[in-house]
Amino acid sequence: MSADLTHLKTVEQRLLWLSHWMIHNANHLRPKVDGIKIGGHQASSASMVSIMTALYFSALRPEDRVAVKPHASPIFHAMQYLMGNQTREKMENFRGFGGVQSYPSRTKDIDDVDFSTGSVGLGVAITSFASLIQDYVAAKDWGRGAPMGRMVALVGDAELDEGNIYEALQEGWKNDLRNTWWIIDYNRQSLDGIVREGLFERIEKIFDAFGWDVVRIKHGVLQRAAFEEPGGDRLRDWIDACPNQEYSALTFMGGAVWRKRLMDDLGDQGDVTALIERRSDAELAALMENLGGNCVETMAETFAAIDHDRPTCFLAYTIKGWGTPIAGHKDNHGGLMNKAQFADWQKHMGVEPGEEWEPMAAVQDRAALRDFLSQVPFFAKGTRRYQDDKLAVPSIAIDTSREISTQMAFGKILDDLSKGDSTLADRIVTTSPDVTGTTSLGPWVNRRKLFARTAQADAFIENRIPSTAKWEFTPKGQHIELGIAEMNLMLLLGAAGLSHSLFGKRLIPIGTVYDPFVARGLDALNYACYQDARFILVGTPSGVTLAPEGGAHQSVGSPLIGMSQDGLASFEPAFADELAVIMEWAFDYVQRDGEGDPDERTWLRDETGGSVYLRLTTNPIEQPGKRVDEDFRQGAIDGAYWLRKPGPNCEVVIAYQGAVAPEAIKAAGVIGEGRRDVGVLAVTSADRLNAGWTAAQRARSRGNAQAQSHIETLMAGLPPHCKLVTVIDGHPASLSWLGAVQGHRTIPLGVEHFGQTGTIQDLYGHHGIDAAAIVEKVNGLTAGKHLSQNRLSPLHNS
Repeated sequence: MSADLTHLKTVEQRLLWLSHWMIHNANHLRPKVDGIKIGGHQASSASMVSIMTALYFSALRPEDRVAVKPHASPIFHAMQYLMGNQTREKMENFRGFGGVQSYPSRTKDIDDVDFSTGSVGLGVAITSFASLIQDYVAAKDWGRGAPMGRMVALVGDAELDEGNIYEALQEGWKNDLRNTWWIIDYNRQSLDGIVREGLFERIEKIFDAFGWDVVRIKHGVLQRAAFEEPGGDRLRDWIDACPNQEYSALTFMGGAVWRKRLMDDLGDQGDVTALIERRSDAELAALMENLGGNCVETMAETFAAIDHDRPTCFLAYTIKGWGTPIAGHKDNHGGLMNKAQFADWQKHMGVEPGEEWEPMAAVQDRAALRDFLSQVPFFAKGTRRYQDDKLAVPSIAIDTSREISTQMAFGKILDDLSKGDSTLADRIVTTSPDVTGTTSLGPWVNRRKLFARTAQADAFIENRIPSTAKWEFTPKGQHIELGIAEMNLMLLLGAAGLSHSLFGKRLIPIGTVYDPFVARGLDALNYACYQDARFILVGTPSGVTLAPEGGAHQSVGSPLIGMSQDGLASFEPAFADELAVIMEWAFDYVQRDGEGDPDERTWLRDETGGSVYLRLTTNPIEQPGKRVDEDFRQGAIDGAYWLRKPGPNCEVVIAYQGAVAPEAIKAAGVIGEGRRDVGVLAVTSADRLNAGWTAAQRARSRGNAQAQSHIETLMAGLPPHCKLVTVIDGHPASLSWLGAVQGHRTIPLGVEHFGQTGTIQDLYGHHGIDAAAIVEKVNGLTAGKHLSQNRLSPLHNS
């Protein structure tokens, strides 16, 4: 046995012990506070230990990036602890506040996490998009970046149930995917049961159809050696034919049961009987559990044999719970070794009491192991995160002399950038799920072209067929064409938004999507924000303002999504000049240093930065003319400004967000004719207003009496009797909270039900968000002063 293989086996056993001890300590030894199980997935970690040992300590190089199977998190943290990149304090506090995370996290863990994982399937799929972004960066003439590496996913076999994985496979095929490994921990057990027989034969055909190499790793070195013995061919046939459930059950029951079952099925056949009888019960159990994925030597050899950049799927057969007393049991997914089992297992692992946290416990030659670890290529360069300089943001302006929609203004702003030569424009990469033209990206793409590693001709251009879309595929292109899957859009934005950290070159990713379909990619959007990826997401067209399309294409809840999503600053401008101010700010905001969590001082993430979501519409509206005052500019960024300032005796404030601006302005004009004092509050971001308000409240509760938010400052002068009407083409809860800022009576207007087809005015009237409805509500508020004795609404009257 070579010295390196000896060290790999030692590392394997160290990782198995440290990961399981960490989980055991958290569940059985650490003082309980809540009285509930902490968890930690011992069995799911054990099945991956040989794979991860061979991968990290033999195959990988510093330029490679890995998404670790969520339930193998303890192995990952144990590995970092062994290498000195994780602290004992955090290990002891596994799944506790401030301890190592349940699942690897780029932003919450201190060890070197490449991709956060947790929501199964997403960590797998993002590696294919990261590979695409790596190719995109490599194709540009931007100077030296990070060396090309492999994007690797460690995959639980149950994750293959997730549909987004197959959407990613299709997109990878379209974009000539390469440098991607998916290593499947094929332990054939999930949370609720055993994987169906023959399932992977069908999955393998899918990988093959999309151009992947599939490498089956079924037998370890002990099994392969046994197969060479007389009668070994029959043993191999028996192993290959054994149903998943039977194999798991026999593994749990152990060597004596293995012997009985094998003798019952294969005994009295001379050579096979001798093969079985030459081994003790323990040796027989070790042989039968020596599947390829549980053999560090086999895994290291398999990885080393790959000498190409084609996407490769490794199907590594494993035993769930391998090497532990709970191996093979169908309930072991969330199960834990009890104290008695663990005490016996500790003796088996050779770890002396008091040395449980010692990284080198039970190691005979510690100096030799330390020397080996110091030379492991993957860890040789330390932390593998890159940085890139911030890009200067050019001034952004737009003509406001004509009617224009915010969607049209967005397209015009990008088109103007595409004509220039700014570094920022060169780093913009746009993408869209099959709605490039209808979300106003067309002019940008015509000028900046589509990306492909090799140039592709446009037959319409070659044949001189007139078309508004003059789209050419080239390595210099700046738009990545996607199919219709919104999950892929969000995953690509996530990968591109990490390019500065993964590949050393900053990108400014902009993705457009029909606003109602933001929800279809919400899991991947949340995942991208959790990783602190930086991008601009444009949801357009939005709301019932997209009237003729009907309810299926009209978004209602997306403003609330924008408000509730951490790491995403949400805006809904009404006018083109607001959008220009916001986009200029957004290009800087997505580049701000995001290391560390925001505290009260930076609750709006103005210092740490984040991603941006713009909710835009297709309805051209009259513009307010050129505005250059600072209150407007800063207000548009902070979330609101006074379009019509209220007087000291203001009776009504109409607060609106987005495309309903003309209705709010018209209503204010009608109400003002009655010589009533009316204010109009233009809200550009309910999200940032609300975040600032809650931050100020938290700060005051902690002793900073002077803390005040932007919305509190705006509304401070309103008299107590002033009434507030809020209106939005979206769910009314987006703005209804404004009344709580200073305690004003509030009537929230918005859309609460699916729309239908019709004109904009039809639908505005139907949902009660037109000028007439606003005026009606204001009149009702005034009349309500004289009906204060009857507080019940008609719904509560019997």
